Amino acid sequence: MNTQKTKNRWLIAASAVGIHISIGSVYAYSVMTNPVKDVFGVEGSDIKWAFKIAILLLGLSAAFLGKWVEKVGPKVSGTTSGIFYGIGILGSGLAVQMESIILFYICYGIIGGIGLGLGYITPVSTLVKWFPDRRGLATGMAIMGFGFAALIFGPIMQSLFDSVGVSNAFYILGIVYMILILSSASYIERPPEGYLPEGYKPGEGKTIKADMANINADAALKTPRFYYIWFMMFINISCGIAIISAASPMMQEKLNYSPMEAAAIVGLIGVFNGLGRILWSTLSDYLGRANTYIVFFAFQIAAFYFLPKMTMELSFLFVLFTVITMYGGGFSTLPAFLGDLFGTKQLGAIHGMVLAAWGIAGVVGPTIYDTVKNTTGSLDTTLKVFAGLFVLALIVSILMKLTIEKAYKSKNLKLKTA
Repeated sequence: MNTQKTKNRWLIAASAVGIHISIGSVYAYSVMTNPVKDVFGVEGSDIKWAFKIAILLLGLSAAFLGKWVEKVGPKVSGTTSGIFYGIGILGSGLAVQMESIILFYICYGIIGGIGLGLGYITPVSTLVKWFPDRRGLATGMAIMGFGFAALIFGPIMQSLFDSVGVSNAFYILGIVYMILILSSASYIERPPEGYLPEGYKPGEGKTIKADMANINADAALKTPRFYYIWFMMFINISCGIAIISAASPMMQEKLNYSPMEAAAIVGLIGVFNGLGRILWSTLSDYLGRANTYIVFFAFQIAAFYFLPKMTMELSFLFVLFTVITMYGGGFSTLPAFLGDLFGTKQLGAIHGMVLAAWGIAGVVGPTIYDTVKNTTGSLDTTLKVFAGLFVLALIVSILMKLTIEKAYKSKNLKLKTA
């Protein structure tokens, strides 16, 4: 290996953060809902369809384009992401200027959504390869950027809407996102063949745990552990999104918060969503990935069961914020877990297929919440349903752990020394 040509892996990580901070601005969508709906003269629910389409396309493009991302490499796929997302936002400005809501759906939802999916999986699979010793930390840094993006771009968006108008705001944002993503993609690349981080030298006793396998996406689909992790993510996302979507009215009901006080807590949810992404993924390097998900589900069974019964402000908020950290942590721990289970041969493709759970869960979770809440009129009953779903997820996560232990014993997999 020619070490002179090896790039700095921490700058690779910084480039990954640059991509994720840009595409993560989608989480600040609520900031643009009112300004855009006023231009089109429609209800806020009509404008939210662009967001729903974008998240759906994120999941679908990640699932179906994952193999292409692995084939062409992160520089090409990252550049393509920047072009799609940038054009999607610029086109949204044109749609606002033309007052065409259909064009807005196409540009923000479909074109922008494809950029989201490509941008999400591109840097993550690359980071896992650069950080075999700290997979959780590396992927947590990038995906933390996705979680924190709303805190950065939300105020910027509002300021632009107020100062330059809605369509011009989109034009400016589109250019900014495109520059950030394209410049980040220009540096990011796969590590050299056989790359190991500095300090992992033969005879010094520093080791990296061997992966269970190193297989392609088609082979991964034939293993039970793929469906275990898919189901675990589906439940974690469905329940997390449901409680996020209902957080404000829940706090008004249980803690007698005013709408403004509840809105402030919703802002803090974004902070804990981001913090959970770096916290739990880093801890998973020490706890073990399977154990981390077991902790997620065991805690959330109790949390969703007891949360509606809590009337003490501090205990309610502690449980709520902890749940939110686990929602974010599920996303950031996933790529490292997939690397452990399937290796890095086609990690981007496998990661993309699992992210299809995100698109589906984004619809299923809030729908279950609304249906049960409207039917029973009881928050207690509604959250008990989700507690029950977490019981199923806990069972599956334990099966996953047993599967992993059995595989390591049967294959006599140990730690590999660099």
